[in-house]
Amino acid sequence: MRLWGGRFSGELDELMSRFGDSLAFDRKMAAADIKGSAAYARALAKAGLITDQERDAIVNGLAKVKAEFNDGSFEPKPSDEDIHTAVERRLTELIGPAAGKLHTGRSRNDQVALDLRLWLDEAIGDMRSDLAELEQAIIGQAETHIDLIMPGYTHLQPAQPVLFSHWLMSYVWQFERDRDRLADCLRRANVSPLGASALAGNPFPLDLEALAADLGMSGVTANSMDAVGDRDHAAEFLFCAAMVGTHVSRLAEDLILFSLPGNGFVKLDEAYTTGSSLMPQKRNPDALELARGKSGRLIGHLAGLLATLKGIPSTYDKDMQEDKEPLFDAAETLSLMLPVVTAVVRTLAPDGEAMRAGLDVSLLATDLADHLVLHGIPFREAHGIVGGLVRLAEERGVTLAQLSVADFKAASAAFGDDVLSVFDFERSVARRKLPGGTAPEAVRAQIAEAKARLADS
Repeated sequence: MRLWGGRFSGELDELMSRFGDSLAFDRKMAAADIKGSAAYARALAKAGLITDQERDAIVNGLAKVKAEFNDGSFEPKPSDEDIHTAVERRLTELIGPAAGKLHTGRSRNDQVALDLRLWLDEAIGDMRSDLAELEQAIIGQAETHIDLIMPGYTHLQPAQPVLFSHWLMSYVWQFERDRDRLADCLRRANVSPLGASALAGNPFPLDLEALAADLGMSGVTANSMDAVGDRDHAAEFLFCAAMVGTHVSRLAEDLILFSLPGNGFVKLDEAYTTGSSLMPQKRNPDALELARGKSGRLIGHLAGLLATLKGIPSTYDKDMQEDKEPLFDAAETLSLMLPVVTAVVRTLAPDGEAMRAGLDVSLLATDLADHLVLHGIPFREAHGIVGGLVRLAEERGVTLAQLSVADFKAASAAFGDDVLSVFDFERSVARRKLPGGTAPEAVRAQIAEAKARLADS
């Protein structure tokens, strides 16, 4: 007998049963469902709705069901349409009629709303931990290779010299924002919907605040109709997951470009590359390509859930069953992706000589304009003067640094005999020492701040 079958005289169509049943995927919430049910049993006992003996039988029975899920011995039945039905059915088999009292005043609507929030609590904790590991791997590489200088790019064009460690740290802050977003998502998800029942609220004298505290939640939802219909936290989690995927994808793309034979700034460990079935010389960055590709999967989950939610009327509707598979898949995808990318970063072999070979004095054109600014020339005028010198060097087939002092003085009387001192990559990098800049001291400050944040969270 299904939980709702009392008013029905016929059997559910087998195809409809397969279409609507969700145990195949929502069994991932077994621990959450059992935790919520045990807390609810304690709340019922406090309210005098069940005896202490019935409470203990329910709580102990639920512990046995949880053990069966944990050791793989739980045996589903055809009537188990979802995790809630499965747990209650098995509990009834174990302890008898007392199990039927567990649903007093509770609906699967507020039950599943709670289960999802409890599941998110664990999933968010795991993801934040994985992100912290990735940040630590990046910071480790930045500390080890603090002084390596490489070309920095905009529009995929060489732009200015930067420290390799500065480029690395640019990703730490992206992932740190991801961790902040996940913590903020959890703050909103960490309220208990129990007591909302189907939609109108629970008619029994339960202490909902104490029940929420028992579950480790910060409070109780304010409106019973909103409580059973709210899936904002599911969409927020998928947005957070999509942003993590997007940042990982950008990191992967940078590393793929940096590891190209024409650049060779970094070498990827063989453990995270594969060969070609045809071309013996190939080393393909499969780990990074998969990470880049799976970001599209994560973005698709977010778009899919938003499309589902937009047409649902208030309170609970069966459409909401579609929230779980994208959530579970997003969490599972990132639980594998993040450790792999962390390992890729941790085993990177940067090549300082290749980075130095990629530097061109044209990257110091802005420094040349800055030199004029320090001699009283407005920057827009200085920009034009240096642009003319760049064109002159190109016409002569030489680099900027190969122009003579006389050439510079001819372009502007503000240039002195010391103009060629501008063409120094270490000097260029060291000048950018304001907070967030690429100077070694500024990067060390970033590293210290990032470490402090990781230690505090």
